[in-house]
Amino acid sequence: MKEQKTSSKQRVKAITLPGLVNPHDLSTDRQFSMSMARGFAVLRAFTPASPVLSNGEIADRTTLPRPTVSRLTYTLTLLGYLSHDKHLRKYRLGSGVLTLGYPLLASMHIRQLAKPAMEALARGTGCTVNLGIRDRDSVVYVDSVRADRSNQHLPDIGSSRPLMAAAIGRTLMLACPLAERTAILNYLKIQDRAMFDSMHDIWVEDEKRFAAEGYCHSRGDWRKEVHAIAMPIRQAHGQPQLAINCTIAAHEAQSDRLVSEVLPLMRDTVRQIELSLGML
Repeated sequence: MKEQKTSSKQRVKAITLPGLVNPHDLSTDRQFSMSMARGFAVLRAFTPASPVLSNGEIADRTTLPRPTVSRLTYTLTLLGYLSHDKHLRKYRLGSGVLTLGYPLLASMHIRQLAKPAMEALARGTGCTVNLGIRDRDSVVYVDSVRADRSNQHLPDIGSSRPLMAAAIGRTLMLACPLAERTAILNYLKIQDRAMFDSMHDIWVEDEKRFAAEGYCHSRGDWRKEVHAIAMPIRQAHGQPQLAINCTIAAHEAQSDRLVSEVLPLMRDTVRQIELSLGML
């Protein structure tokens, strides 16, 4: 029993970032609620591409036993976090999920401070301008100003992009302290080795670019028809790391327009936002 406790403590110390935890690594940690972790795993199983799921489909996505999933979906439905479609015998996210996310958005005052500058940048460049934070292996947009109507992948608040395949994701990683960056890279390598390997050369190139010039550049890395540049936004200690990007349809990004025309304006926008935050 003593060895199990020691092993658990060692595993906890090895975890450097919230959100990168594997619940099974904490199975002997008495402070960790496995039931709650499983409940959130059920909620995370739903995606824009798969908004309606059966218990069996949730079990497949979460690797949880089907009887466990059945109890969790029943409980989450009673609490309002899931909605049960009796005709399909499947579930979808309930309105209760929105009440969890809204307080975070409302408390992020940078959204209000950055909005006018983002709107001016979008108008001046014809790009769509987004503000994003990291969630596990993804970038989640917390605000967006849509200007590039030819882009079929126009984002919305709460939509996500793969962390390593997006310029804004690589920016968020590179803006982290080295220890955090290493932990994220190790997590990505384990989660999706094929993605990690396919993005390795692009990561190395952006790592050099970020060190020299402070931005990352995507030439269709996530979607071939979308190009983007991104920069971090400095905030006070303790605040989540944010980054801003400008995206444009590939056919509008000819002659490296993003770098020659848009990048100087984005630099000015970042300075305006950081100034309003008291960082300059």
